[in-house]
Amino acid sequence: MALFEPAPNRRSLASQLIWVLLWLAVTIFGLAMHPSRAGHGTHTQLGLPPCPSVLLFDRPCPGCGLTTSWTALLHGDFALAFHAHPLGPLVYLCFTVTAFACAWGWFHRMRLMADTPKATRFLVAFAVTFFIFGLGRMALVSHYRTAADFAALR
Repeated sequence: MALFEPAPNRRSLASQLIWVLLWLAVTIFGLAMHPSRAGHGTHTQLGLPPCPSVLLFDRPCPGCGLTTSWTALLHGDFALAFHAHPLGPLVYLCFTVTAFACAWGWFHRMRLMADTPKATRFLVAFAVTFFIFGLGRMALVSHYRTAADFAALR
């Protein structure tokens, strides 16, 4: 099965270029930030509020810890990366591989065929696994707030 097909023009590859630029932005921000030792909350360095799930329920949402995980991974702290979100390094690895594939395709005027039944099945299986894991973690992990989260409640 072919992963790429010839593209009629560069305009048809705009989404691939956007994906690469999004990956580049995430990577630059991840390198610029410092991972929170608490395992979550790194995103607040961007001026974003703490996670509502943490503030309201004292439990992590399915995505809690992803920014910290990616930032820790980019800084070489693999233990913190997996502690912050066990699926975080895998998600970032998939993001990186697809970004490089998109960049290669863009430079060679080839379209990455991400709309195949096999790719769709993989994406659906990954999303279901991610959310089942996240909901399980949300159900089992309590007392997730940090001092900064408590301060945000005031």
